[in-house]
Amino acid sequence: MVFMKGWKLGALAAVVMLGVAVSPLWAQRTPYIGYIYPAGGRQGAKFQAVLSGQYLDGLTNVVVTGSGVEGVVVEHIKPLNGRQITLLRDRLRNMQQGLKETPKTNAIVSFVSEYNTNVIERLDRAALEKEMEEIRRKLANPKNQRPPNPQLAEDAALRISIAPDAPPGRRELRVRTAAGLSNPVTFYVGELPEHLEVEPKANPTELGATVSLPVVINGQILPGDVDRYRFRGRRGERLVLHVQARDLIPYVADAVPGWFQATVALYDSKGKELQYADDFRFNPDPVLYYELPNDGEYVIEIKDAIYRGREDFVYRITAGALPFITSIYPLGGPVGQTTKVELKGWNLPQTTLEVRPEAAGLQWLQVSREKVQSPPVPFYADNMSETQDVEANNSVRNAQKVTLPIIINGRINQPGDLDVFAFDGKAGEQVVAEIMARRLNSPLDSLLRVTDAQGKQLAINDDHEDKASGLNTHHADSFLLFTLPADGRYYVQLSDTQQQGGPDHAYRLRLSAPQPDFELRIVPASLNSRAGSSVAVTVHALRKDGFTNEIKLALKDAPKGFALSASRVPPGTNMARINLTVPAAENTNIVVLVIEGRANINGREVTRVAVPAQDMMQAFYYRHLVPAQELQVAVIGRPPPARPAAAAKASASPAKTPAKK
Repeated sequence: MVFMKGWKLGALAAVVMLGVAVSPLWAQRTPYIGYIYPAGGRQGAKFQAVLSGQYLDGLTNVVVTGSGVEGVVVEHIKPLNGRQITLLRDRLRNMQQGLKETPKTNAIVSFVSEYNTNVIERLDRAALEKEMEEIRRKLANPKNQRPPNPQLAEDAALRISIAPDAPPGRRELRVRTAAGLSNPVTFYVGELPEHLEVEPKANPTELGATVSLPVVINGQILPGDVDRYRFRGRRGERLVLHVQARDLIPYVADAVPGWFQATVALYDSKGKELQYADDFRFNPDPVLYYELPNDGEYVIEIKDAIYRGREDFVYRITAGALPFITSIYPLGGPVGQTTKVELKGWNLPQTTLEVRPEAAGLQWLQVSREKVQSPPVPFYADNMSETQDVEANNSVRNAQKVTLPIIINGRINQPGDLDVFAFDGKAGEQVVAEIMARRLNSPLDSLLRVTDAQGKQLAINDDHEDKASGLNTHHADSFLLFTLPADGRYYVQLSDTQQQGGPDHAYRLRLSAPQPDFELRIVPASLNSRAGSSVAVTVHALRKDGFTNEIKLALKDAPKGFALSASRVPPGTNMARINLTVPAAENTNIVVLVIEGRANINGREVTRVAVPAQDMMQAFYYRHLVPAQELQVAVIGRPPPARPAAAAKASASPAKTPAKK
């Protein structure tokens, strides 16, 4: 849909840069990627891609995490300024005049080479016609006019190659220029055939291209766009349409609500709408599943919910009778033990999965059907004892008795359901009640309330922000830390704020003494520094359960020459600025670094790996720490020259003004 789509992306000449001064390396802006299209490809495929962004001068390399994906820069297309446009138009006019005045049998064409001069240039007719076509193409770039979004002003043509054995799944793509590394953008390696939308449409009212399922459809939504695709389906086929839009570009700074809010609909051959989806529960990216009633032709339609359109509204639709997990239960399990997980969804090869986590923390579960993997779903492992919610426990009278510390796996089974748990405590004890549900893809919007034996409310919480959950915009999980006023029995009551419920409204409720801990985020995920210099890095400490101690930072297995300065997060603070020093020699390779944080918690040293992240703005205001896969560093340029000793000594002395006579 962008202007690049209709071009033949070959080995084209660089954009004319007339009258543009070259700035020193250290004055250049950091390259920025707004989007890549398509945002993925199939194993074994080779294809052209368009990347749009800003400050892409000197574009040289494409860097993709993981193995099996390579990218080559074909061309950098930069909008022309007024002077460049005038000069190119004059040259094109002179070349056209030369062609007009030269017999077609003459292989050499003479023309005035520069505007308003008598300099004559002679070119082979074929070479001249090729250059004329190149000039027309550059002049036709719609971004020569002031672009609506300067961050998407420049384009680059890339050639992407994916190895047949490249592991499928999510990757990150960056580009490197003379000024260093860009921000990462999401890129997928898929297992299915891929279809690339072709624009412009010959007829805006047509039903779109025909695709064969299963398929991944790649497209963009520009202003006024509604994209449609036809396919033939079979009666009884359990169709799944899984849209990735916000997943590709999580937050757009200058758009409301701050992302591409895609909607997807399914129509029969007569134009009757059969199914519609504008989200998947709380996830803005829609998922549509529908059992086809008849053999015949069907139409998939995708658009923005409020009919916006931008070139960075990129999407991927995975369509077919493909495996998709809609919910699991329980949402987690204990480390070192086997948990039998119930699976619900569409086209699943099994209804249960045995999981034995070897370490605490977030895990990802998938199943495979006919060699196609389902999208991963989260599963949380913990070292604490666990139990199951036992019904009926919907009042203080029949509350389920538990002994702390404990994790309870349960469900709010129906609208209006209430789960109540009782425990005994002593005066002065601190207790944490924490829900994990929304962070584990459950639609539950929890509400926690704590009362004593007399029914007096001691604490209540609806939503608690978890900055470690960078993609959640509604932090719907509850958290309480409270002190027991006396010996006795206490009750924890859990419900859904929206009075919703059902088998998919699962939760994990932790009841325990505070478990002080921390996570770290490193911003940004791409660092650029001149050789022998240093670059500033922001460390965010995400403290848990009242943890306040100092966190010491260190590089893990870093190459020689890399070092951290001021490497700590002071006690009680949530953010620190540190400097990363890089080697004195320029490095053409990208370096991947790992930073660890160590802290003393209850007499033992705890180590946590810092997760690289991008500090992204949503809708002009909100900010989110969006996790990245790797912390990548580019060492660029040569170190600054050493100053002569005499000059350094002279500059160290203050200048003196002669006294007036």
